[in-house]
Amino acid sequence: MQLRRAATCAALCLSVLLHPAQAQDVTLTSRDGSIELTGTLLGFDGEFYRLDTVYGELTVDGSGVLCDGPGCPNLQDFVAELSISGSAAMGAILMPALVEGFALRNGYRARRVVEDKTHFSYHLSDEATGKRAAVFSFRVTNTDEGFADLLANEADIVMALREIRAQEQVRAEEAGLGDLTGDNRSRVVALDGIVPIVAPNNPVRQISPLELARIYAGQITNWSELGGPDAPISLHAPVQKTGLGQAIEDKIIIPAGFQMSPNITRHARGIELSQRVAEDAFALGVVSFAEVGDAQALTLTGPCGRALRATRRTIKTEDYPLTAPMFLYLPARRLPKIAREFLAYTRGPSAQIVIRRAGFVDQAPEEVPVDDQGNRLANAIAAAGGEVPLTELQRMVGVLSPMKRLTTSFRFETGSARLDAQSRSNVQQLARELEQGGYDARKLLFVGFSDGEGPAIANKSIALQRAEAVRRAVVEAAETADINQVQLEIDAFGEAMPMACDGSAWGRLTNRRVEVWVR
Repeated sequence: MQLRRAATCAALCLSVLLHPAQAQDVTLTSRDGSIELTGTLLGFDGEFYRLDTVYGELTVDGSGVLCDGPGCPNLQDFVAELSISGSAAMGAILMPALVEGFALRNGYRARRVVEDKTHFSYHLSDEATGKRAAVFSFRVTNTDEGFADLLANEADIVMALREIRAQEQVRAEEAGLGDLTGDNRSRVVALDGIVPIVAPNNPVRQISPLELARIYAGQITNWSELGGPDAPISLHAPVQKTGLGQAIEDKIIIPAGFQMSPNITRHARGIELSQRVAEDAFALGVVSFAEVGDAQALTLTGPCGRALRATRRTIKTEDYPLTAPMFLYLPARRLPKIAREFLAYTRGPSAQIVIRRAGFVDQAPEEVPVDDQGNRLANAIAAAGGEVPLTELQRMVGVLSPMKRLTTSFRFETGSARLDAQSRSNVQQLARELEQGGYDARKLLFVGFSDGEGPAIANKSIALQRAEAVRRAVVEAAETADINQVQLEIDAFGEAMPMACDGSAWGRLTNRRVEVWVR
């Protein structure tokens, strides 16, 4: 029986956490009275009990047992509880918008209860009966605190503006939370970008990532070095413990081999940073795409003259190099049914509309015709030469002109064959579209592109291998799809259509990609 199996192995599937102060001893007895199990009740999700016993942490099917003790839940009026902790940028707008959208779509009334500056909750009640169904509790601080709460058994979901650190992953495994780097342990719920900003009356309109790194390292201190006025640069940045603050170091400072200058004014909230920069003609700041506000966003440029501006489309395609995925991290344990339904909702088309209206970049695939990609074709013509002959450009135009580019793109981690975080999420998203028949009777072409370092023939071969790797990953993820209903093909054009300058690491990384074209 299920109780006996639970007593012989410590299952990691578990329910929503109870606050440590609520944990009490209970006794679970099989309905025929032959087996009895005593332990500290750690959680109940409406279907399964989770106990800390002499056998370890166990999960027991509630349908086969009777619970006795002061900590036993009320099965008749069970209210699911979910604790969410982490990024204030996500907790302030994005997650509340998604909770309210989920409630509206599923017949719940959502009532927000504010406890203090960092704690609030949503009480979800059935619209028809008024019966309370769930309480979603939020603690909004920063990404570091979110992972700390998860490791301390004080949160079920982490809101993160960065990927989990290696040391956090080690501690999570030690705490029995499973491998949080696995495919089902994290998801990208929305997209954002890291954007350098100045005041609207500042004449500087573009900056290179290397210049940005040198400024924040204290090596460039005057606007005249950037073609601006002879005035000192006033630096602003998010506080270091925030996910965005750490992402800035990971994506801008560390790749350049620098350290952050101590002469930086730090801000706990991005909108405050944006307002300060917008009011100071000599200020420079870095914020998320959703928090640019009244400030002027700078365009990223390189020594070859190619420029990339942060827009919804360039962030969604990851053509803009400083993208910042917004993660939800989930431990390897069972959540209440309503929590699982909420997580499923965040991936659906209705949630994508909510995300867009909240000012963030959604993940709904868009089809971009060739006519709207003149700048990309211009880059291809400018890059043509001895290794990229006219015949190859003509072949590329001939293959792609009848098709449209999906905003779903794929890139790999630096020096690795592993897809980056946003691309791993894109694999799952495209696989779901295939499973739902979204591309039946159509053709999907996975097209590989490379940087311009090394021989063009070798680059094209590598790009083709990457296109095949992405196609294979999508097919494997689309377990229930009828693949025979859609054409899935690969091609590669190597270095024929660069997005950025190859003279920098970020430029080469931007150019190495697999695009998806559809007809």
